[in-house]
Amino acid sequence: MDQEKQETQIKAETQDEILLAALQLFAEKGYFNTSLIDIKDHAGIKNTSGIYHYFKNKNAIAAALYANIFDSLNVSVDEIRRRNNKSSEQLRGVVDLLFKLTQDAPDVMKFLLLVKYDEFLADEKPIMETSATIKIVKIIQTGMNTGEIRAIDPYLAYGFFFGVVNNTLRLILSGALDKSPDFYLSQTWLAAWNSIAKKTNV
Repeated sequence: MDQEKQETQIKAETQDEILLAALQLFAEKGYFNTSLIDIKDHAGIKNTSGIYHYFKNKNAIAAALYANIFDSLNVSVDEIRRRNNKSSEQLRGVVDLLFKLTQDAPDVMKFLLLVKYDEFLADEKPIMETSATIKIVKIIQTGMNTGEIRAIDPYLAYGFFFGVVNNTLRLILSGALDKSPDFYLSQTWLAAWNSIAKKTNV
């Protein structure tokens, strides 16, 4: 039984190594410029048949990455919603998360923001239909209901808000903004929040 557990663990570790190698290569070179041989070499696997043991093809690897990243985001959004009551606090938590990922896991954010995965993952849900995004839109809708956010189409508000956030992160990831993500966090949050916040007359 111990041997079986060990073999299962080794298989899981190898699968993770393949996914990590693919993520790094997709982020650096793009999906279409990355081959299975590139992934094999980057993961330290002897031959491509070792990859086929875990994934049907390169597209299946990309699909697994997409699912893993959005599953993780979904869990994180749930946690942020549990920890905070106001929509503004929840949205700030999401922004903090994205900036932390940009700092600590830039390849994940490059995959999310720079790789055009809709060109090769046509069968996957678009971003706007993922659970994480739907929950963020609900946060915005709740903010409208409570008077924190001005009453416009929730998806339009999402576009305004994350247009600011995602474009800033793209500039950071591409090197156009050369300081650490933390340096731009407060400015980005204020600009994004002001694009949707309900203004009050003082």
